[in-house]
Amino acid sequence: MSASIWLLLAVGFVAANLPFFSERVLLVGPRPEHKSFWWRLLELLLLAALTIGLGVLIESRIGQRHPQGWQFYAVALCLFATFAFPGFVWRHLRRHRPS
Repeated sequence: MSASIWLLLAVGFVAANLPFFSERVLLVGPRPEHKSFWWRLLELLLLAALTIGLGVLIESRIGQRHPQGWQFYAVALCLFATFAFPGFVWRHLRRHRPS
């Protein structure tokens, strides 16, 4: 059970940073000249929902799934946003040298 929790955290960390390291729309679509922040935010929310869904699947496979209130999902989204911080810094706050 402990390994599945660590695996879910690792998947969440990677998924939270994917929108900032990929230039493709929704990670598989066309590659625009400049992907806007709003596309990255939409991708971040979709990946957060997929990660929460993976967590629900893992929980139901381990044993009985416990009902969660809105507080759980608010904390999960905040944790996902915290995981996304390195990618956000790399994409938006780091100074990129002109090519």
